[in-house]
Amino acid sequence: MEASTVETKYWHQLDDGRVQCDLCPRHCQLREGKRGVCFVRQNIDNEIKLTSYGRSSGFCIDPIEKKPLNHFYPGSSVLSFGTAGCNLCCKFCQNWDISKSREFDTLGSKASPEALAAAAKRMGCKSIAFTYNDPVIFLEYAVDVAQACHEQGINSVAVTAGYICPEPRVEFYRYMDAANVDLKGFTQDFYHKICSGNLSNVLDTLLYLKHGTQVWFEITTLLIPDENDSMKELEQQTKWIADNLGLDVPLHFSAFHPDFHMLDKPRTPSSTLMQAREIALAQGLNYVYTGNIHDTNGGSSYCPSCHRLVIHRDWYELGEYHLDHGGKCQHCGTQIPGRFDGPCEHFGRNRVPIKIG
Repeated sequence: MEASTVETKYWHQLDDGRVQCDLCPRHCQLREGKRGVCFVRQNIDNEIKLTSYGRSSGFCIDPIEKKPLNHFYPGSSVLSFGTAGCNLCCKFCQNWDISKSREFDTLGSKASPEALAAAAKRMGCKSIAFTYNDPVIFLEYAVDVAQACHEQGINSVAVTAGYICPEPRVEFYRYMDAANVDLKGFTQDFYHKICSGNLSNVLDTLLYLKHGTQVWFEITTLLIPDENDSMKELEQQTKWIADNLGLDVPLHFSAFHPDFHMLDKPRTPSSTLMQAREIALAQGLNYVYTGNIHDTNGGSSYCPSCHRLVIHRDWYELGEYHLDHGGKCQHCGTQIPGRFDGPCEHFGRNRVPIKIG
């Protein structure tokens, strides 16, 4: 086997000679040599193996707000990387050149977990983010990187669709410090027709994160005109979040642009995102943000007690900052939920591609 191919444990053999992958709810049943929908997990010698260990589509240092995480060490930098493939089939994928890649030429960069941790430390990054494609499908690599980073005092962030089975979910999030979960819509019909998935599995992940872990998590929904942006659906989604996850889970509404197999849809109007934000606030959610549009009001954070500005954001640039080192509002003393440690950093809008190795 190549060095990038490693053994995995979430699978079992079937009576007909196939092997079933038990990592995600797709439960791909594969004959010898066949790959799962994710592309990177393959039946080799009647075992499911990960074939992209240590390989990446590239490395970049980003602001943490780009993940997006607004309550996880605001203003800090994060080393971002992904591999190839995905276990969902979203027609609107904004990173389709990476997540839908079926060519290992995409994975032209290589880095061991220790090299990634050392690079993050050397570049002054507070965290490392598994992003661009879903880290669930390269769980073994992500977990090893997270462990190496923790040894260097670096946090681990998962940017994910939350489409994972219960047993591997426990292992995966045991090593994550934060996550942004992409809740793609709030109807089973949308998940089935547009993403080839199931809404219930994603909701289960959100419930697990809230009630079964200490992982800091935020939620993002990309609003697509006439697909998942109706007032009724948004009211149902935000009510479910309020009732099941609480009022302090940050929610991001992001603007769609035509891409991949959904080129016939227009861009999301700014007014749609602003209306969605008002619906969520009316449900009692305290921290609701707009993304992919220039909206300083929708991008900034406000204290739910005194309603005054605590973090001003202009795109990814932080301006006024009125939290103490532990995250309390300097106006009234209310604790803002999230992860805060010391003075705010100001990495800003920078995006710095880097090479490792």
